[in-house]
Amino acid sequence: MTQKQLRKAMWRAVKQAKGRFVAIVLIILLGVLLFVGLKAVSPDLYSSAEQYIQQQRLSDLRVVSTSGFTQKDVEQVKKVPGAQVQPERSTYILDSKRRDVAQLFAYQSGAKQNQLKLKSGRLPRHQHEIVLDQLAKQKGYRLGDTYRVHTSALTTQRYRVVGFVTSPLFVDNEERGSANIGSGTVAYFAYLPAANFKQNVYTGLAVRFPKLQHHSSFSAAYKKQARQKTAQVKRVLAKRAPARQRELKQQARAKLQPQQAKLAQQQAQLAAIGGGTPALQAQLRAAQQKLTQAQQQIRQLPQPEYTYTKRAGNPGFQGYADMTKRIAAIANVFPLFFFLIAGLVTFTTMTRMVEEDRSQIGTLKALGYTKGEIARPYLDYGLAAALLGIGLGVLIGVNTLPRIVFTAMDQYVYTAVVLCYPLAAIAQAAGFSLFATLGAALFVLLKELREKPAALMLPKAPKAGKRILLERLTWLWRRLSFNQKVSYRNLFRFKARMWMAIIGIAGGTGLLLTGFGIRDSISQSGVNQFQHVLHYQAVVRLAPQATHARQTLAQNPRYQKSLGVYNDVVSVGTAHNKVSQVNLNATQQPRAFKRYVHLSAPLPRSGVVLSQKLARLLKVKPGDTVTLTNSDQKRAQVKISGVTTNYAGHFVYLRKNVLNQAFNGRYQTNTRLVKTKPQTQAQETAYAKKLLASNQILHTEYLSKQKHTIDQQAAKLDPILWIFILLSGLLTFVVLYNLTNINISERVRELATIKVLGFFDNEVTDYIVRENLVLTLFGIIAGYGLGNLLTAFILHQAATSTVIFPLTIHWPGYLIAALLTIMFTIIVMVATHYRLKRIDMITALAAKE
Repeated sequence: MTQKQLRKAMWRAVKQAKGRFVAIVLIILLGVLLFVGLKAVSPDLYSSAEQYIQQQRLSDLRVVSTSGFTQKDVEQVKKVPGAQVQPERSTYILDSKRRDVAQLFAYQSGAKQNQLKLKSGRLPRHQHEIVLDQLAKQKGYRLGDTYRVHTSALTTQRYRVVGFVTSPLFVDNEERGSANIGSGTVAYFAYLPAANFKQNVYTGLAVRFPKLQHHSSFSAAYKKQARQKTAQVKRVLAKRAPARQRELKQQARAKLQPQQAKLAQQQAQLAAIGGGTPALQAQLRAAQQKLTQAQQQIRQLPQPEYTYTKRAGNPGFQGYADMTKRIAAIANVFPLFFFLIAGLVTFTTMTRMVEEDRSQIGTLKALGYTKGEIARPYLDYGLAAALLGIGLGVLIGVNTLPRIVFTAMDQYVYTAVVLCYPLAAIAQAAGFSLFATLGAALFVLLKELREKPAALMLPKAPKAGKRILLERLTWLWRRLSFNQKVSYRNLFRFKARMWMAIIGIAGGTGLLLTGFGIRDSISQSGVNQFQHVLHYQAVVRLAPQATHARQTLAQNPRYQKSLGVYNDVVSVGTAHNKVSQVNLNATQQPRAFKRYVHLSAPLPRSGVVLSQKLARLLKVKPGDTVTLTNSDQKRAQVKISGVTTNYAGHFVYLRKNVLNQAFNGRYQTNTRLVKTKPQTQAQETAYAKKLLASNQILHTEYLSKQKHTIDQQAAKLDPILWIFILLSGLLTFVVLYNLTNINISERVRELATIKVLGFFDNEVTDYIVRENLVLTLFGIIAGYGLGNLLTAFILHQAATSTVIFPLTIHWPGYLIAALLTIMFTIIVMVATHYRLKRIDMITALAAKE
């Protein structure tokens, strides 16, 4: 027999056992598809965002000042090495159509940063034209409509809508930022020619550094360099602030000069006529007092305060980054475990295939064929199955999974689908697949080819029988039928086969359960935070001179009660770590506070309570000391008295006396936590508008919006998780089918024997199926434990710097995972039944000598 004939014999074997070949290809395909496909998702998402960012030239930093900017400020910031500065003008208005809050920007046709991307229509060419955010279409605006505004900040009040656009400053269609008018939430943005703005100062500065564009906006290298550049801009503006303060004072004094001159003239006139009437003298005294107050206010005019917003601070940007990071974390764990299960079954299948051909290998060796010539057909078989599975898996995975994710994340403006082939992941998948096929075949061939031809041509001696543990339980063993006893003996007699089946089934069930667990846990974080931790529905920020805030809140019939607290956004640090954007809440009514915020650690008379994630990031525990830096940049060291459970955001809780001691009498009520009856979104918006229309409230924020954001993020993962569930189900099915085929192939003589002894077809099927049912039951139980462990590990990897995902798997997840596994077992049983009916007893029982 030539080498060509050997290959023909191999392909004949493939045709005769199509199921085994297809099963190997399918297992490899599923493993590679999920592993490579998911590994491609995060790079594709990052590349899509980066392409949009570079095309629209997103600024690296935006600076806003309480006093605006002049050209001198612009020139100062330009002194930072590599800084490209673009001044901006903007204002908030209430549109005339629906009274929605809109942020209007000055459009500059030659803008080098934050360029608009046109979705329909064209960009403004004339002073009376305007382009709207694409979200404005949902508000009823169309091309050619007349857009009306009522504001003294603009020269023109009527514009013609000529286009709809997206902006790199607003990447999430669910979020447009906040304002201090209307409902407090920006509904959409718009751009109109800069000539329409009356402002004589710039409202903001956009700063871009060309050298930073060589790094991805999401990379650690970019973030590090962006922090360094921001620090340089801060230093420059800190030096500029005193000069800007002097300019503002000079401008204010210049405005008072006409009043001073007029008052001096009136005083001279009165002196000339002998002092005038008492009424005129009273008017002059009042005017003089008013002028003196104005002069005093000018002297107390503070230095400008600057707000710095990097790319991560733009609305929606961090949410996109967190979502992509979460997908990457899942991709680093779930597919790998999936692949391990697939590889294990593939390895077993290839091993059994070679072992079944012992007799043929012995014959070829006796005929004088070399070890290489005998091994080559099996290696070609494994190589063909591996390459076919790898090729299909890579093509399907890279071209389907990222597209499904992009479709699910349609709320973001990064719409370009950039498909990348992750070469490292492909190489890993290929190496593992080749090891599972070629490695398995080579391992067994080396073992078998060491034996002599005579030994190979003889069948392996059957494994010696022995008593199993169940037989020692005589009270139970006596009650079992003969068929049941045989099945249980076979189960425990062939332990390698038993453990392989249990591991395969447990792996599939565990992966199914993990898919449901990830979805349930992410959703549960919002439920726990906004139902079990925070027991209020809204947070309102009070105006500095608010005296009737509670009465204003009570005007709504759905208002129940509220609690005044002191709130500030602080940073908390240790010698080695620091966390910014931490909500500090101080109360003078600790008993009442418990009804608004559930603390798992009591609010102490001294010291502070940190939220769980904050303590973990800082690596601190009760008894340690941390440094608080408030919004006025004042620092204080406080002792940690407790850590409280929290699922979203960072919080510091303390009493009034602790705050006053730390910051020298800082406490004053500036925020109210509000409880209301259930409200619709429309009712919440109307209530917020009414509150902001008063002079008592500066800002209103509903917790329902935060919960909606978390729910939306969980919903975005649904398509990925359903892919997990579908592919895990397919893997479970293929594993069951493959292991059952191996079981039958190894025991075909045994099955033929019992058929000869008079067993009916159904009884022969029961003989095998009973074993599968027991293995499936044990596999499901083991899969439950495995699924919980795998879910917990993935959630730990997927958690962001502000969110904790509690391990939660609801009962439908357990039920569906078990039912799917049982359903696949039943399908395999049916297929097995028809295969067992076709066993040729004469061929199977033929002596092998």
